[in-house]
Amino acid sequence: MSEIAADPSHPRYQSLLMRHRLEEAEKKGMLAGSALIAHGRGEAFDYLLGEQTIPSAMIATQQAVALMASANHPIISLNGNVVALAGKEVLHLAHQLKCPVEINIFYRTPERMEALLFHLNEIKQQEGLDVEIFGAEPDARIPGLEGPRANCSKQGIFESDVILVPLEDGDRCEALVAMGKTVLVIDLNPLSRTARMASVTIVDELTRVISNMNRILLSDESPQQVEKYQNAQILQEALAHIATFLSPEV
Repeated sequence: MSEIAADPSHPRYQSLLMRHRLEEAEKKGMLAGSALIAHGRGEAFDYLLGEQTIPSAMIATQQAVALMASANHPIISLNGNVVALAGKEVLHLAHQLKCPVEINIFYRTPERMEALLFHLNEIKQQEGLDVEIFGAEPDARIPGLEGPRANCSKQGIFESDVILVPLEDGDRCEALVAMGKTVLVIDLNPLSRTARMASVTIVDELTRVISNMNRILLSDESPQQVEKYQNAQILQEALAHIATFLSPEV
């Protein structure tokens, strides 16, 4: 991808970099037209979080990593925005976890799938990563879900026990939970259906989360599940942080 023009010292550099990655991905045919709208909505919530990883988000991140690391069949589900924003970082995460990834997109076309698969396989080859990539030829369906996102790979999403689904839609999250899966989501909106339905919700920005996950796995200590983890409490703490941001002490 081409270099972003903004100076790294710019206070909005990270945000501008993410927008640039989406723009470049759109030019390559990787994204649907609504992708930029969805990203903008997330940016608004990130602003309310102070564009930082708050303590409750780090707790949820630690829990998610521990669950992925101890799973029998973990998998990371990717949509277009995730591939565009953090494709390389996600593949490094999958490499560390020794788990596959699977592309699952709502606006599925042969052209988009080809572009996304090419992008991921190019990263995989350049970085020398050992990661299986599913999604090209789905051969199973998620029960209770209509549309293209119901299609999945039997060896991938369908048979997984723990699934990390960044930037998810609520109905698919609910359908995956109904299948008995432990569903880990990254969602900047703590009030969303996805956030409320998931087993673990990380209220944080995608690239920060993946960076934190990779850092945890690279540390000398094995990831441990959080004692008495309660997702409802994690969401409440995120809302409390936002409320404090909206009503600062004078």
